[in-house]
Amino acid sequence: MVQLKSPREIDAMFAGGQILYATHEAVRAAVRPGVSTLDLDRVAEEFIRSHPGATPSFKGLYGFPGSICASINEEIVHGIPSAKRVLKDGDIISVDIGVFHGGLHTDSARTWPVGTVDAESERLLRVTAESLEAGIAQCVVGNHIGDIGHAIEAVVIKGRLAVVRELVGHGVGFQMHEEPQVPNHGKPKRGMKLVPGLTLAIEPMVNLGTAATRTLSDKWTVVTADGQRSAHFEHTVAITDAGPRVLTRP
Repeated sequence: MVQLKSPREIDAMFAGGQILYATHEAVRAAVRPGVSTLDLDRVAEEFIRSHPGATPSFKGLYGFPGSICASINEEIVHGIPSAKRVLKDGDIISVDIGVFHGGLHTDSARTWPVGTVDAESERLLRVTAESLEAGIAQCVVGNHIGDIGHAIEAVVIKGRLAVVRELVGHGVGFQMHEEPQVPNHGKPKRGMKLVPGLTLAIEPMVNLGTAATRTLSDKWTVVTADGQRSAHFEHTVAITDAGPRVLTRP
């Protein structure tokens, strides 16, 4: 069921989204060679809980053990934080974080270089971030879900990369995952019409090689089928009469 949010609830989500934005900044400052993904998880959890009433949305969600999803290189999403997963110079790491605050969830992800990365990885990060902005620009009243996915995929195709199709964005707010699903591909003017009060987690996942994926034996970590790198960027966005309001950045 689609759950629309009131202006007051959207303001409350924005407050939680600012904690989430600051959490990402804290994690980004800790990203360097020699740091483990468990180290980053601890940074995020401690920072979130330092804000009264704020908790990590992912901790225990569907049984997930971490406060963040930390996915390195060919890992697309849902990487489990581990002391054994240590960052190296030249890696890229995708960090997905949710914050529950004021009775509402927000969700965002970023992918960062570790030290100095190659030109292909830089292109992957740049194009994926640009595709997210293109999707956000379509979040206007009267457009459709398909307009968002179409805009995202157009940027990715122009960048000679591949959109992951098995994984999608989603509604977010009262629950971490709400209706509707928001694919990162689609046709204009197809799908649900966008209306004021709709809050969406828009999250392109983009691969250097094939779009195909597989899930590891831990039943969580999704990786590229060909072992090439993947990037993930995400924001929580509210549909308003004044246009898209991104809730997870200042």
